[in-house]
Amino acid sequence: MDSPNEGNSPEARIIALEETIAHQSRVIEELSAELAEQWKVLEQTRNKLDRLTERFLSLEEQALEAPAITRPPHY
Repeated sequence: MDSPNEGNSPEARIIALEETIAHQSRVIEELSAELAEQWKVLEQTRNKLDRLTERFLSLEEQALEAPAITRPPHY
């Protein structure tokens, strides 16, 4: 069993700090990688939205240019 003073030794404290820093560094790297991946997804989504918006506006413009609906010729 650990003695009460072992946990407070400078060496033990340094080891605990190093472990904490290593863990935090790993978590930061993982979060950074996830953020980069999410940024790619966001950019792809923006590009798709831009293309769909252009397509919609083009179709809307074509619909405005279409001839007016009249009675069919068989009337």
